[in-house]
Amino acid sequence: MVHEIPVKVRFSETDALGHISNISYFIYLEEARTEFFADLGFGRDINNWKIILASASCDFVSQGYYNQKLVVQTAVSRIGNSSFQVVHEIKDAESGELVAKGQASAVHFNFKTQKSETLPAANRQLLEKHLLKEESPHGN
Repeated sequence: MVHEIPVKVRFSETDALGHISNISYFIYLEEARTEFFADLGFGRDINNWKIILASASCDFVSQGYYNQKLVVQTAVSRIGNSSFQVVHEIKDAESGELVAKGQASAVHFNFKTQKSETLPAANRQLLEKHLLKEESPHGN
C-alpha cells in the first residue's frame, strides 16, 4: 500500500531558472513522511515524538516548475529492529512522469536516554502494511 499527498509548487520554491529548488524537494519529502507517520497513528505531538532521521537522500530525475501539481508517494522498503526505511516518488500529478525519488532511514528513538529503542510491535505491524514487496526477477 502506498501513501500519497498532493503538492502544488509555489513560486518561492523555485530557483532563478524557474525550476523547483533542490531544497524544496526535501521539504516535500518531509511533509510526505510526517503525514505518513501521522496517518499511521504515530502522532503529531512533538513532546511524545519517537522518530528521528538517520539519513535522507533525493535523486532529481526530471525538471519541476512553478505551479506544477505533484503527488508524493511514500512506502516502506525495509524494517529492522529499531529502524526502518521509507521510499518516496514525486510525480507529475497529470502525466505521472517521475520528477524525483528519495529515501530516508528513520530510527525509533528515546530522547530521554538519547538512544535508539526497539520498534514497538504495534508500530511494526502498521509499517508492514506499507512494506513494498520485492518483485521476482521472473515476474512471479
